[in-house]
Amino acid sequence: MSSRVNDSGPTRLTLLRFLERARLRDRERTRWWITEEEQREAEHRRGIVERPAPPDRLLKQGLNAGQPARHVHAGDCWNAGKRSESIDQEQARRALAGGVKAYPRCRPDSALLVLD
Repeated sequence: MSSRVNDSGPTRLTLLRFLERARLRDRERTRWWITEEEQREAEHRRGIVERPAPPDRLLKQGLNAGQPARHVHAGDCWNAGKRSESIDQEQARRALAGGVKAYPRCRPDSALLVLD
């Protein structure tokens, strides 16, 4: 059996060049991730700045079509729900005067000075 000295595998220089290429790819990928994250953060900040102000008041409709309105909410109420529509101050006063209840948690009637 003859043993060859040069068949011992890749040289140290070949391995170092492979390592260098791998590190360059990792650096490029990391820079791409950083760029993507910077864009996401910029979009998030832009969304916060450009978010429209909440309406002053909301009128929450009944569960089924044709049911009367259930509550008047403050525009920023956490529990207004999807069945709510934006109304102005005068519409809110008329709704409250017409028998629609003010939501007890956000109390839009207090801000309108329409109290029971």
